Amino acid sequence: MSQADGTIVPTSLVGSYAQPDWLIDRARLKDRFPPRVRALELWRIDPRFLEEAQDDATVIAIRDQERAGLDILTDGEMRRESYSNRFATALDGVDLDDPGTALDRSGHPTPVPRVIGPIRRRHPVQVRDVEFLRAHTDRRIKITVPGPFTMAQQAQNDFYESDEELALAYAAAVNEEVADLFAAGADVVQLDEPYLQARPEAARRHGVLALERALDGITGTTAVHVCFGYAAIIHERPSGYSFLPELDAGSFAQLSIETAQSALDLSVLEQLPSKTIILGVIDLASHEVETPQIVADRIARAIPYKPLEQLVAAPDCGMKYLPRDVAFAKLQALAAGAAIARQRARDVA
Repeated sequence: MSQADGTIVPTSLVGSYAQPDWLIDRARLKDRFPPRVRALELWRIDPRFLEEAQDDATVIAIRDQERAGLDILTDGEMRRESYSNRFATALDGVDLDDPGTALDRSGHPTPVPRVIGPIRRRHPVQVRDVEFLRAHTDRRIKITVPGPFTMAQQAQNDFYESDEELALAYAAAVNEEVADLFAAGADVVQLDEPYLQARPEAARRHGVLALERALDGITGTTAVHVCFGYAAIIHERPSGYSFLPELDAGSFAQLSIETAQSALDLSVLEQLPSKTIILGVIDLASHEVETPQIVADRIARAIPYKPLEQLVAAPDCGMKYLPRDVAFAKLQALAAGAAIARQRARDVA
């Protein structure tokens, strides 16, 4: 499965990029787990000017990705307090004034949307994000949406008879959003599903089922991201995934995984023959900037199990918690390392 423009090992963010300090209180952001309900107190900008400020920050994120040499661009998720809460709290059926409680992936209780009625999408949530991104770059673009299984795990269910029924309701809302995001100009839409790893038993019961409902009838290039959590918050990394080969049965084209922080045994890729792998090769647990050679060597670890034509090079996860200068330098290393990988392939051809 070659890449659309012929580039082998194209480069991309997973989703988020470092937000400016003038936009969001990054110290407060780091002092908590990613919010599941709204956290408007994190923004430094007067609400009257917040959208304009978020637009400006998005332009900066786009230009940083272009200057670093990335091939597939995101909006950096500049408008989000977390990867999931902006979409999850825009849906009908949840009580945001009286939130519920659920355990986060480290086992601590955290405020979450409380589901009190049918989950429905009342309007497009991120279409303007895609339109804005499309208007500001001529490169391929990707947008991310929280996945239905993860949103169901990050909610208190006071309405549906089972978590599976709740996940399928979220999936219907995601399906409508994904269709609109492709119509707005997205080249890739990625569903973020970290809780497939955090809740593997429930994932085996209905995780792939929910993903398939979310992608029913969708014809664009879709991806799913599964990780061990933000390295800035979750410090212990398992050496392998508890739910990964099962995802080869999904109809999505790309699977985003982390390999740098966990030193993942990449032989697991043999069990994912149908997927292009968005390969995490940038370690977000460290502020030390990789050399391009290190990045190329991390890409090379996958070659015994995946051809380069089935690889996209990326950070392990979102770059939201990194200092901006470190994030940009790591993007430069990512692009340069992928270029080395491409040259190595040409040299042996």
